[in-house]
Amino acid sequence: MKRITVLLADDHMVVREGFRTLLKAEADLEVVGEAQNGRQAVELTKKFRPAVVVMDIAMPLLNGLEATQQIRKAFPDTRVVMLSAQGDDAYVDQAITVGAVGFLLKHTSAQHLTAAIREVQKGNTYFSTSIARRLHDQKMPAGGRALRKKVAHLSSRELEVLQLIAEGYANKETAAKLGISIKTVEKHRQNLMAKLNIHEISGLTRYAIGAGIIENSVRLTIV
Repeated sequence: MKRITVLLADDHMVVREGFRTLLKAEADLEVVGEAQNGRQAVELTKKFRPAVVVMDIAMPLLNGLEATQQIRKAFPDTRVVMLSAQGDDAYVDQAITVGAVGFLLKHTSAQHLTAAIREVQKGNTYFSTSIARRLHDQKMPAGGRALRKKVAHLSSRELEVLQLIAEGYANKETAAKLGISIKTVEKHRQNLMAKLNIHEISGLTRYAIGAGIIENSVRLTIV
């Protein structure tokens, strides 16, 4: 029996350990890698080519939404199941927009996770019960589409820089994490401010939170 290969992406080790233990008990599932941020999830997907990625939305360095978009663009055969503590329409709609084919709330049962992995690997979609009901009733949520349009005119690199700025990283730290020069980071920041008509770091951070790029639990205080 060919097993379904799975990559786990979550910045909380205890969550990954719990999922790994759960999936290890399933004869048809195999965890091939674990990522603690979105950037690592993209790199490990390239390395292991898993059939399914279980992706947390809120992760440092690169959030799950942008990571999913990069993975789906580079590896269209890889299916992504999104995980989040929040299941409002905006998050679900954004997840669907970037290519996720499943969306689970973190408090759902273990059986839902294994079922989701198996279903999306077959080419189907899978959503937590409450979300599936809303999608059926509404056909497609609209809230997140508006948020996604707000960031659609930003490049993938600009979104990466925006997230790191919003997480409180200085230009030098951002340059090191992205493997680019400080001057390039400064140029991206200038472009972000020009495109968004925002001219202070606190404003960029508020924008990133409002657009769902990061959650409001980042390591700085917005003033």
